[in-house]
Amino acid sequence: MAEQKLEQQLWKIANALRGSMGADEFRDYILGFIFYKYLSEKMHTYADKILKPDNILYKDIDESSDTGKQFLDAIKGEALNKLGYFLKPSELFSDLAKRGNSDGVSKFILDDLTKVLNNIQNSTMGTASEEDFDHLFSEIDLTSSKLGKSESAKNELIVKVLSHLDEIDFELENVESDVLGDAYEYLIGQFASGAGKKAGEFYTPQQVSKILAKIVATGKTKLKSVYDPTCGSGSLLLRVSKEVEEVSGFFGQEKNPTTYNLCRMNMIMHAVHYRKFDIKNDDTLENPQHLEKRFEAIVANPPFSADWSASPLFMSDDRFSSYGKLAPKTKADFAFVQHMIYQLADNGLMAIVLPHGVLFRGAAEGVIRKYLIAEKNFLDAVIGLPANIFYGTSIPTVILVFKKSRNAFDKVLFIDASNDFEKAKNQNNLRDSDLEKIIDTYRNRTVLDKYSHLADMAEIEENDFNLNIPRYVDTFEEEERVDLSKIVNELKEIESDIKEVDEKIIDQCDELGIEAPIV
Repeated sequence: MAEQKLEQQLWKIANALRGSMGADEFRDYILGFIFYKYLSEKMHTYADKILKPDNILYKDIDESSDTGKQFLDAIKGEALNKLGYFLKPSELFSDLAKRGNSDGVSKFILDDLTKVLNNIQNSTMGTASEEDFDHLFSEIDLTSSKLGKSESAKNELIVKVLSHLDEIDFELENVESDVLGDAYEYLIGQFASGAGKKAGEFYTPQQVSKILAKIVATGKTKLKSVYDPTCGSGSLLLRVSKEVEEVSGFFGQEKNPTTYNLCRMNMIMHAVHYRKFDIKNDDTLENPQHLEKRFEAIVANPPFSADWSASPLFMSDDRFSSYGKLAPKTKADFAFVQHMIYQLADNGLMAIVLPHGVLFRGAAEGVIRKYLIAEKNFLDAVIGLPANIFYGTSIPTVILVFKKSRNAFDKVLFIDASNDFEKAKNQNNLRDSDLEKIIDTYRNRTVLDKYSHLADMAEIEENDFNLNIPRYVDTFEEEERVDLSKIVNELKEIESDIKEVDEKIIDQCDELGIEAPIV
């Protein structure tokens, strides 16, 4: 209940910026300010704990006195090691919000706010957390005309948002760490629902995330590492952590700088320590950042049929060289699969969402598909999802599951879940029951009539390595046969009834001495 209330409060505040700019633009401001407040409350709580033996509150420290400076230096050293950043009492969110709204009058704080956000980043320079906080607030441009035409209008809007946020107590010491993190995730999802095609760049629908996460967590209680090569806001990585007791390391790469910042914020908001995540900002296919690592769990929802260079130079890249072919320049789907296979540990499991075309397209993709199945035996399952469940596209999609530890006699599981969904106004939804059916079928390798099938290598080879699901799962429903003689008899009975009613009407009209309306 506390989480739901928090979500409502945060979304209400987010709407204060709605009239000024587009959804994706005000997303960056509101999420950035919530993150700043979170860092402030975390810093404040931690500093008060350190100062407790001295009977001093952090907000009461005189920053200009020699004693105050000594306290701050000591606290800074411990905070950088524990939290990864540092804020002085005058830089705390609550202090700045009160300065901006003194006695109900809006005071100018934009310059101070800009300095504080820069100081958070600067406090980490030369420390182990420097990369994790580098340019973290770069999308918050307090000089942007989108905030208002004049400096006073911009300031008034920002003060309004900060004041509303200041009224919410995140209660970091009294609630589970995930309550605030999940509320943050809720906001990201809300922004995604209104962002159209851009939403796919940073957010995977929650039910799809759950399927991917539950698949790669099958048979595990702990994971050494989880990796997403197109991590967006980090929702998939964080979802995997909810399916096991512990994840030792989170790894991801994201091409879009704005989304990269959002992912790092999301990690920290979910209480993932800065030493436990390694998120990079670069193009995964062209410039991979984790090639030396192998991961126990890999999940991804890459951009569908994206362009990539497909440079001939990649034929000497270990990720692609053994296949003999590169994915087409205009369809990078299999390039992502090849990259992920390369990064997958021998005991690992990976699940990736792709467009249906990867199941049957020929040429280079057909060669790659055949190699993965016939030569390597890595394909474990093909799961067809309903159409129109992703933001920004209505096409049907498929989850491909791969693992390296399959035996030669292991069959490939095909699941047709395309007809199991709840129809919504703008987007179809997977229900909990739909999700559970998919996961139970996958984990138990169950064969269900018109839903799932286990195919051996001979059957797949007979289909020329075409994985189109209807070739393996027969969902054809015979039409109910029409009994024409029965229909003729029913029509005769109806005609007889009509004749009987007509005769009664004529008799009644004769009694009344009026002309009958029926001939």
